[in-house]
Amino acid sequence: MKTPSTARTEHPHRSAALRLFPNILMWAILLTLVLLNSPALANEKLVLSTGVLKPYTTPDRQGFLDQLITAVFRDIGIEAEIILYPTATERSLLNANEGLDDGEAMRVAGLEKLYPNLIRVPEEVIFNDFVAYTTGEPFTTDSWDSLKPYSVTYLIGWKVFEQNVPKGKEITLVRDANQLFGMLKSKRADIALYERWQGLVKVRDMGFKVQVLEPPLVHTKMFMYLHKKHAALVPRVAQALAKMKQDGRYQQIFDKTLKPYAD
Repeated sequence: MKTPSTARTEHPHRSAALRLFPNILMWAILLTLVLLNSPALANEKLVLSTGVLKPYTTPDRQGFLDQLITAVFRDIGIEAEIILYPTATERSLLNANEGLDDGEAMRVAGLEKLYPNLIRVPEEVIFNDFVAYTTGEPFTTDSWDSLKPYSVTYLIGWKVFEQNVPKGKEITLVRDANQLFGMLKSKRADIALYERWQGLVKVRDMGFKVQVLEPPLVHTKMFMYLHKKHAALVPRVAQALAKMKQDGRYQQIFDKTLKPYAD
């Protein structure tokens, strides 16, 4: 007489489910990691660095870049703000490249060649004029070589000048805009090189008159950069910025923050 078997036959569907369980668990873990590292879902605030001053950034966060960066990232569901390095523009770049900050708010094209951890957002933030200021007789700045007979000053870390200013009479590097225009005001430099909008504001605040030399030494597109850890955000940010230009919000910010200084 056969003894009844006590072995239990496993249901085929249950067996399949058990085999699938490790895969399901693996995907669940991966999804959790993705969600935890997503700025939008983890309520992480992105911080973009910059060295540019009023009217691009202001203490009350109402400058052109303050408002634009906030609005662009808000459109893709992410909170973002700008951190200012007014006396350390090179440190601003290094922090962004090292991932200590999440990116750069506004820089010239091509920095990804020098800072390989940065990815350029392809939609331009603005067109900038890099110009020469003088308290002396005006002259035409139709080439970089036009600066050779003069003593020149510009800010440490401004790549557009580092890469293009020719060796001439004398070049003095300074740390901030106060030193820059202080050199010009005290006639310790013939020419101060700076960006148009910031220079107009700084000269007005310091209370002296200058000549803005024309044409601009450089009229160029400026771009936002993100650290490579945010590579997936780059096309979304570009699309959001382009949409703001199409729907008129970009122009509203420009007219409110920059245009008044053109008068």
